Amino acid sequence: MSIFRCILPTIAKGRGWRGFATGFPSDAIAELNKEMESIFGESPSSSPLGSSPPLQPVPPQQPVQPTSALGEAQPGLTHVDSSGQAKMVDVSPKQDSERVAVASCRVLLGQKAFNLVASNQIAKGDVLTVAKITGITGAKQTSHLIPLCHNINLSHVRVDLTLNEEDSSVVIEGEATTIGKTGVEMEAMTAVAIAGLTVYDMCKAASKDISITDICLQHKSGGKSGDWSRN
Repeated sequence: MSIFRCILPTIAKGRGWRGFATGFPSDAIAELNKEMESIFGESPSSSPLGSSPPLQPVPPQQPVQPTSALGEAQPGLTHVDSSGQAKMVDVSPKQDSERVAVASCRVLLGQKAFNLVASNQIAKGDVLTVAKITGITGAKQTSHLIPLCHNINLSHVRVDLTLNEEDSSVVIEGEATTIGKTGVEMEAMTAVAIAGLTVYDMCKAASKDISITDICLQHKSGGKSGDWSRN
């Protein structure tokens, strides 16, 4: 309608119309529409002076959930609610199943402390035995240490400590088992972490250069997600 806007003042002036800025009489507009139709082959827009219709508000876009490479929706953070607040997950709708988790860590002792542990000459006592018991106890106390963990009835906990001469370390492996509605990954990882801290505590008098490394989940089975292994 840009052409219409250009010639409209000329037509109006030639016919002696006034009040162009404020509008035209209805019979004058009807006559002008007929002339425009004869010139352009169609009637002008019904909007005054060919103005565009008012803009409609654009509805807000819904957030798009990230997808994986296979196009499947990625799981969200289960311990965070819609407002971003921490929450404990409700597992009541889940089915009971046997769940097993295996975790591990490594305590780098250094040569001096390693030799004392290997010969059972640490002043505080039998490092490996005490750490084993502490790891089992730690697994049973996971829900008290990690506030959003469920209080799980463990059916079995295993903690093994092995001396590794190659890097003067203690390799710790922990396993937790239950039959329930949620997994025991945190129990297995807590077991090895607490056992590692116990080794450090019992050996710190012999060396301050001890470090606990590589705390990680090695394997889990059971539940909706099924089996998973690191290697």
